[in-house]
Amino acid sequence: MKVLQLTNVDFSLRHFLLPVMRGARARGHEVVGICAEGPLLDIPRAEGFRIIPVPMARSYDPRRHVPAFRELRRIIREEKFDLVHAHMPIAGILARAAAKAEGVPHIAYTCHGFLFNQPGPWWRRGLSLGVEWLGGRMTDTFLTVSEEEARDARRLFIHRGATATRNGRDPAIFHPDAGARAALRAEMGVGETDCVVIGISRLVRHKGWPELLQAMERVPNAHLWVVGERLASDHGEDMAPHFARAAEIMGPRLKMLGYRHDVPRWLQAADIFALPSHFEGLPMSVIEAMLTGLPVVATDISGCREQVVTGETGYLVPPMQVSGLADALARLAGDAPLRQRMGAAGLARARSLFTEQVVVDRTLDLLGL
Repeated sequence: MKVLQLTNVDFSLRHFLLPVMRGARARGHEVVGICAEGPLLDIPRAEGFRIIPVPMARSYDPRRHVPAFRELRRIIREEKFDLVHAHMPIAGILARAAAKAEGVPHIAYTCHGFLFNQPGPWWRRGLSLGVEWLGGRMTDTFLTVSEEEARDARRLFIHRGATATRNGRDPAIFHPDAGARAALRAEMGVGETDCVVIGISRLVRHKGWPELLQAMERVPNAHLWVVGERLASDHGEDMAPHFARAAEIMGPRLKMLGYRHDVPRWLQAADIFALPSHFEGLPMSVIEAMLTGLPVVATDISGCREQVVTGETGYLVPPMQVSGLADALARLAGDAPLRQRMGAAGLARARSLFTEQVVVDRTLDLLGL
């Protein structure tokens, strides 16, 4: 079959779609990718995938999507895909509408988190629900990354056949490594008994960075390593003032590491993973941390509560609150044996539920590939 994998930006194609693209190609299918142009497309292209750049506006203004919709129709018409598999809310509705208009035999969609579950004004959540309901009418195979959102899709009549695939990462890449840990900690000037909290995500408000920074101010016996950047297409509040304030208070305990291609190495050198998001699908970063043997402190939201067993593999804390987050981090920072027990339990859970090959195989089977 000739398969189109489509998303909004290079970040999501590189981190979310590429394993499925590799799996489909390994099964003998021709796979083409579409997203906005970006530097993170270097790896998919180096692996021989053809990536067609189409600018995707991240906007609620329908007029801004007309050029992309027209371009998608033209590409789909000329390429004659057997399957269009779309991802992300706005890119997903455009791709499914274009595929429907051009008579594509099989249209699939993977939800990586419903925007109507995200905190925000009622009109935006209502619009999101309406868009998802409309998209469901044009979808043959409807997938979600979390069980909770598959239930949402069925309950809200978005799609009766919605099925969860989970997310997964490769344990050959993400795993504990004592040698790598010691080398990087020495490079960073961190002692073996020092506690390092690591956060990995885009530097945007809904990832909970202000809460994490304030919580870490209350945990003076721990360092914070920040891995990530703000994408050019990201909206909302600028996080720079929050990090500047934290840097003044925390001093050398705060390290801004930017976007990294060597994330496994930094996880191997850390002690605790933190992701206090307000909204998630099923975060890959939590899986990566668990596979590396780290206890996880995350918020009690959809997705995270399917990954973290509070009190066993880490702690779930209320979203958008500092005190519970600070308490959980302080408890772990002050108790190395507890970190080790929870990290080991998380590693076992991740290996049983969230390995990449199992997730990719299940996804391809559900897509009929």
